[in-house]
Amino acid sequence: MSGLQLLGGPGEPLVSRETALILGGARIGLCPDAAHTALGAWPEQILPARLLGTTAASWQEVWQCPHPCRAGQHDGLVWRRSSDILYGVISLDEAEFAHSELPPLQAATESAYRRIFALLAAEQLPELWRVWNYFAAINAETHGLERYRQFNSGRQAAFIACQAALSGKVPAACALGVAHGPLSIAFMAGKTAATPVENPRQVSAYFYPAAYGPKSPTFSRAVLAHPPGQEILFISGTASILGHQTVHAGDVAAQTEESLNNILAVLAEANRQAHSTPFQAQELCYRAYVRHAADQPRVARVLASVVGAVDICYVEADVCRSDLLVEIEATGIHRT
Repeated sequence: MSGLQLLGGPGEPLVSRETALILGGARIGLCPDAAHTALGAWPEQILPARLLGTTAASWQEVWQCPHPCRAGQHDGLVWRRSSDILYGVISLDEAEFAHSELPPLQAATESAYRRIFALLAAEQLPELWRVWNYFAAINAETHGLERYRQFNSGRQAAFIACQAALSGKVPAACALGVAHGPLSIAFMAGKTAATPVENPRQVSAYFYPAAYGPKSPTFSRAVLAHPPGQEILFISGTASILGHQTVHAGDVAAQTEESLNNILAVLAEANRQAHSTPFQAQELCYRAYVRHAADQPRVARVLASVVGAVDICYVEADVCRSDLLVEIEATGIHRT
C-alpha cells in the first residue's frame, strides 16, 4: 500500500485489520456495541443513527495508512498521526456547558474547535482539511435560536479566536442532526494546505445572507488535499440548494437529483484544479443522510441512476435546514 485508503462497509468487516496502520474512522448504527473488538484501538467517531437500506446493525469506515501511527490524547481529543496526516475525534456533552453565558451547544462547539486548533498547532499540522459534525436536534430552537445557527456561531467564534480564515481556505465539512448524543466532531488535518473548491451553482456557504443566521457556516463545498503521492477529494455535505435557497421543497426525489447536480458541478470544478486524473462520480465513496426513513428507496433509485451500483451508506439524520430532506457527501482518492 502506497498511501491512504478509505475502507468501509456494513457490518464489522474491518476489525481484524492491523490496528497500527489505521489512522481513524467512524462507526454508524444504533447498535455501536456489537462486535466492538476494535473500539478504542483508534480514534473512532460513533454516530448513533439508524442505517437505512440494509439489515446490518452498523457500518464501519477506517482510514488505513502505509506507516504505523503515533497516538495521543489532548484536552479531550483522541487522535492518531501518520507522517504529516492527523485524524482526531472529540465528543462533548452539552450539559458540561450548562452554566455558560452562551447557549450550551454554542459554547461546546467553540470549545471543541478551539481544542482542535490547539492540537494542530502543537503537532505543527495547521491545515484542517475535513470535519464531520453531528449533534442532537439540529433544527430545534432553544435559547431563542435554532441549534444549527448556535453551532455556526460557536464554530465561527473559534475560527476567529484561533486566527483561522473564515472564507476561502476553510475545510470541507458536514453538520447533521441525530436523535440523541453529544456534540461529536471528527476531523482530518495535514501540513500542506488543501485547495478549496466552490460550486458555481451556489453562493459559498460562508457568504450566506443574514437570513440564515447571525453567523455564516464556515466550510468549503469541497477541498482537494494532497498527502504525499496522493490527491484526496472531500466533497462536503451537499443538498438541494441553488444560490442560497432551498429548491424542490417536499419532493425528495427532486431534491436528491438537485443534490447530485450540485455534486457533479463541484466535481467538474475540482477536476479543473486537480493534479491527478479526473475524478468520476462512479468511483467516489458516498454517505447519504435521509430525513425520513421511508424516503430511502426513492433516494437510492435516483443515486443509482447517476453513480451506478456503488455501495452507499444511507443514514437516517436531520439536515441543517428543516425543508431539506436529503444531504449527500462524497470522498475520492487518486495517486498523483
